[in-house]
Amino acid sequence: MTSRRRDCCAYFSALALGWLAPGFVEATEAKQAPLILVVGDSLSAEYGLARGQGWVALLEQRLKEKKLPQRVMNASISGDTTAGGRARLGALLTQHKPSVVVIELGGNDALRGLPLAASLDNLAAMTRAAKASGAKVLLLGMQVPPNYGASYGREFAGLFERVAKEEKAALLPFLLKGVADRPDAMDWFQPDRIHPLAKAHPLMLDLVWPKLQPLL
Repeated sequence: MTSRRRDCCAYFSALALGWLAPGFVEATEAKQAPLILVVGDSLSAEYGLARGQGWVALLEQRLKEKKLPQRVMNASISGDTTAGGRARLGALLTQHKPSVVVIELGGNDALRGLPLAASLDNLAAMTRAAKASGAKVLLLGMQVPPNYGASYGREFAGLFERVAKEEKAALLPFLLKGVADRPDAMDWFQPDRIHPLAKAHPLMLDLVWPKLQPLL
């Protein structure tokens, strides 16, 4: 073997060893770790909060603290509706292949007065698509303020229960339980009275966690 050829072999061997260094192996393992995909609106997108204060970021921290292998991808967009989530979910499933999909959508449908039947259809379609891809699904339900009327409030809350039952998905009935329904609720919301303050997000995670943990 010529000197030049030996040098080339040594170079590529060293390069290969570099690729297999601990940092590279850890990065590869992280990439292959099971993925939790969160598809939501501003309640999950850290609207009005400093980065890292939202419940999804806190979920990522909890997984690390518990030394669980799952990683989290937050695909939430402020202002998104069930129709918007449905339109973009297919590409997310194909690209990221999550093991769990958390769907937190519907609040903006109510705020915009969109037909409840359409919201139901969109949530059901998203749940079916996620399950067809091999993922488990957790629906995070929402409720509307009393001024929407008791009948509308029951029908809206019932959307999530119906989808969860018919599509056999896990359900958290109300993501803001213990926040929006407390006596001092206004002290837990931003000035718009829609988006919770940072101090509310650990409570939100504590609600999500018992429903999510069995799916991991």
